[in-house]
Amino acid sequence: FRLPSQKKRMWVIDLKSKIILHHTYVAHGENSGGKYAIDFSNTVGSHQSSLGFYLTQETYIGKNGLSLRLKGLEHGFNSNARERYVVLHGADYATEKYLAKHGTLGNSEGCPAIPMGLHIPIIELTKEGTCLFMYFPDAQYLENSNLILDDF
Repeated sequence: FRLPSQKKRMWVIDLKSKIILHHTYVAHGENSGGKYAIDFSNTVGSHQSSLGFYLTQETYIGKNGLSLRLKGLEHGFNSNARERYVVLHGADYATEKYLAKHGTLGNSEGCPAIPMGLHIPIIELTKEGTCLFMYFPDAQYLENSNLILDDF
């Protein structure tokens, strides 16, 4: 989330082969900010994005079609992801077409929303056991995360 929503700021990387498999747009929570996500929360109902490491879990079909449940791995930062229904899903407001029309991506209720059409291959590729990392150089996160390296 360090980049503005007008930039492609999500990477799917195969760490073994060191190959970028996808590089695309990702929307952030409506109460995290406009062009930039700058406010983050782990609170139910906040409609903000949450920082930190997640574990991808099972898929389901919801109001946004195929979606991927996420388990937050960092207490105090994203540990309420399941309770908040923070999932990876596709959205029309996260597409290049939406960006061209509005000048910025739309916003989710706290979910990382990716372009409709790309969501299925990305979800199928990353479901059930992949690490997802949502980053912003937030001082509180950097000082208190149990998983981030001290010199990151």
